[in-house]
Amino acid sequence: MLELGVTFSLEQLVIDNDIIAMEKKAMEGVVISEETLAVDAIKQIGVGNDFIGHESTMANIDLASDPMIFDRFMIGDWKAAGSKAAIDVAHDIVVDVLKNHKVLEIPADKLKAMEAIVVEADKAFMANQQ
Repeated sequence: MLELGVTFSLEQLVIDNDIIAMEKKAMEGVVISEETLAVDAIKQIGVGNDFIGHESTMANIDLASDPMIFDRFMIGDWKAAGSKAAIDVAHDIVVDVLKNHKVLEIPADKLKAMEAIVVEADKAFMANQQ
């Protein structure tokens, strides 16, 4: 942890959120079919050849995970798009969220239920202190 939690990086939070979302999506599993197995592409390209740039690979690349921060451009396309590092993409998201995010009001019934939980927790804590 940075300085034992005294400092904090919003950009790192955005990156971590993206990594967790990708992991959760991967945990859902992937659809197995002739299309996702790229049976036609394998027949067309041949075993042992390059499938990365094939249209079927690109069409199915987001099935296992769909990142916001990490792009899947080929290096030439990434450079042509400005070579933006993941930390810079995360920074842009942080700036946007800080500028535009609207906090939704908690409905009164849910807020009352949350307050009741806190009151009960406080009572239980105080009972254990005696």
